Amino acid sequence: MAVNLQLVPAAAGKRLGAAVIDWLPPLAVLVITFALGFAGITRTRSGGFIIYDTGSLVLFGGIGLGLTLVYLFVVMGWEARTGKTPGNVLMGIRSADNDGYAPGAAPLFLRGLITGAGILLTLLAAILVVVFQWFAAAFIVLGPLVLVGAAWAVVVVVSNSWDKNGRLRGWHDAAAKTLAFDVKAGRNPITSGGIQGPYSFAPLDLPPVQQVVSPVAGANAPKIMRAQPPAPNPAPHPVPPVPGPAGPAAAPVMAVPFGTAHSGAVPAAAPVRTVPEPRVQQWHADDDVDRTQVRGGPAAPAPVAVLRIRLDDGRDFQLDRSVLVGRNPVGQAGEQQAQLLAVDDPGRSISKTHLHLLTDGAGIWVTDRNSTNGSAVTTPDGHRTPLQPGVPAFVTPGSSVHFGDRTFYLGQA
Repeated sequence: MAVNLQLVPAAAGKRLGAAVIDWLPPLAVLVITFALGFAGITRTRSGGFIIYDTGSLVLFGGIGLGLTLVYLFVVMGWEARTGKTPGNVLMGIRSADNDGYAPGAAPLFLRGLITGAGILLTLLAAILVVVFQWFAAAFIVLGPLVLVGAAWAVVVVVSNSWDKNGRLRGWHDAAAKTLAFDVKAGRNPITSGGIQGPYSFAPLDLPPVQQVVSPVAGANAPKIMRAQPPAPNPAPHPVPPVPGPAGPAAAPVMAVPFGTAHSGAVPAAAPVRTVPEPRVQQWHADDDVDRTQVRGGPAAPAPVAVLRIRLDDGRDFQLDRSVLVGRNPVGQAGEQQAQLLAVDDPGRSISKTHLHLLTDGAGIWVTDRNSTNGSAVTTPDGHRTPLQPGVPAFVTPGSSVHFGDRTFYLGQA
């Protein structure tokens, strides 16, 4: 069972211990009452015939059978509603149905018939002994039947030891579709939401796409030579004063750039303007118009794939965003909007809510809802992989998903 849900199947030893505790009271009552009944039988001769007085046997045997039936009905009703019996409580185990809930009376009755088949055969033989008055051979017949019936019951109870599916079920469990869990070592599914238990879906949103620099634009971009700013003007040379008509008056000193030719005349003063650095436009591969190829007509939008599944019985379904698949699927808290896909399963190999499907464009995320019989995926190349309970697995079109005894094929429309 799923470790993350802490479900632990009951071991054979605990099963046997619980069964012995449950059997001791009725067995003790039957042994005592029938022993008293047989001890009270009297034998008399009349006309050459031996007459047995079985009044005490009928009386005490009837009392023993009545008390046993009352005990069985009370214990069965308690177990049907809660999975508890005196032995289950003392050994820390609980009986459950396929989905981890209270098993109900009908499965328990069938399981009891299989387990106690030998004991029932012994009781039938005891009734025949009384009816036909085979008292001389009573112990010879009933003794071996009691031993065989007890041995059969023990073997059936511990038969889960030979179950290849994790020692989950015994012979009687397989026939009655029941389970037994160790509630001391793990979770009690009956009081905590069945086998599924508290369940959380995987995150519905994919990880965000990270923006990266296009390698094409970086590789094809030409090298740009940035314009260098003009060198600063060198220190100006002093200009001697020029005599004018007013005499050798001091003329203002002008700064003449180095290397500027002049013919002895002093240039007029002009305002100094700063030339801004030219802006360099970055080149991108998309700016090359010659590289663009014109197609005929507008580009058609890419078709959107529609995911569909086809069941092994031929039925075909288009998937919504969220789908629950099972024998009678029911959404939990926050799942009311999920598409519910019920699949017929007379053999009850499918859990009530077996799978959760989450469509994701190119495929679906499939999560096994901690089902009893598990799920698996077969890829188009034939590789089969079991699904881990509660762990989403991405399934691409062309694959098949197996759940219980049923299968569906994932395709695109």
